[in-house]
Amino acid sequence: MPTNNSSIKDNFSNGKVGDFLKEHIIADANLSFVTAYFTIYAYEKLKPQLNNVKSLRLLFGEPKFIKSVATTPNAKNFEIVDDNLVIPVENRLQQKALAKQCGNWIREKVEIKSMVRPDFLHGKLYHIEKPNGFEDAVTGSSNFTVNGLGLGASPNIELNLVVNDKRDLNDLKKWFNTLWNNEMPNVEVEDVKDQVLKY
Repeated sequence: MPTNNSSIKDNFSNGKVGDFLKEHIIADANLSFVTAYFTIYAYEKLKPQLNNVKSLRLLFGEPKFIKSVATTPNAKNFEIVDDNLVIPVENRLQQKALAKQCGNWIREKVEIKSMVRPDFLHGKLYHIEKPNGFEDAVTGSSNFTVNGLGLGASPNIELNLVVNDKRDLNDLKKWFNTLWNNEMPNVEVEDVKDQVLKY
């Protein structure tokens, strides 16, 4: 019988990705995330942890996330809010304030890049480097949305794996750095922080 101590995080009987991040993101940590989508409501769920990190490098694996902003600033497919999340009216009224808080946090602590070539990176990664030198990571299918992290009323069934092996943690960090620094052959990423903040 699976328990919450399982290395699998499926947002159901094996534990939630969001709870893993809440437990492992500590003050002054350096984060490296790969996700197709990022939403302000997922930020809100992890705000106490995220506001105290030293930095976050956020890589979008789905450039349409950014392209829709450039062409249609109010496009629905720009997933800064959770499409399938039922948001109470009182929370919708606070959406502008939350977006402002998230924007301030991004300005202060976050670098954002997006895939350009090829135009899709399917993998998701949440890598945490702690100030004491220890690392944690979870990788799999969860996007940085409320339901993707398992923190909503109707969480997605995901398949993620907590990485414990030191060699694998190092390999994941190297893999991320290779993408981030445009050092992978036939792969290109670009800085999109200004586009996200503009939205």
